[in-house]
Amino acid sequence: MSVTAEARRLFTEKHATYARFIELVRYPQGLRAFCLRSPLLRSKLRVLDAGCGTGVVTLAIHDALVRRGLTPGTLHAFDLTPTMLERFHSTAVERRIVMETRQADVLDMDRLPATWTEYDLIVSASMLEYVPRDRLADALAGLRGRLADTGHLVIFITRRNWLTRPLIGRWWQSNLYKRKELLEAFRRAEFSQAVFSAFPFTARYLAAWGYVIEARK
Repeated sequence: MSVTAEARRLFTEKHATYARFIELVRYPQGLRAFCLRSPLLRSKLRVLDAGCGTGVVTLAIHDALVRRGLTPGTLHAFDLTPTMLERFHSTAVERRIVMETRQADVLDMDRLPATWTEYDLIVSASMLEYVPRDRLADALAGLRGRLADTGHLVIFITRRNWLTRPLIGRWWQSNLYKRKELLEAFRRAEFSQAVFSAFPFTARYLAAWGYVIEARK
């Protein structure tokens, strides 16, 4: 079974467990706190959520825009797993959020519409860990190619430490990363700048779990 097929199987079988798990560790709340204070948000932002899963990042961005009095713009999202996309779509309909989704693999995004490009902001949370380690730079380069010239990529990705090895690495079958590995992957993907950001004080508990990296094309 390929890595892609394995990840799809995992999140098809455990989509409900995953939704409960991220709520338990207050992951959505942490992402909302981060988005609320992000200087990258502005009205009419063109956003792509890469590997959207249940939609936690898109929902966090939409909520932050509304709470800050900004006008939501284009919201696009893709994921590998149809079950996750269906869950996200149901939530968006319930909350009357206008967005568009597609099924696609970050290593093969040709299935996305040709118009899905020139994004002001591309976000990815807890997805790139499922790309083979030797293809991480390729995935980042593919996302970079979808950015506008002034666009930014923001990723939330699991760090390697004593806590994440059993909880994320084993249980959720995820790759884990050190800072040096991530910076090297961004360098190979030819980003002009990649810097580590931080969760705000109210979401600082997520720093034990992972990194936030903001990169410019």
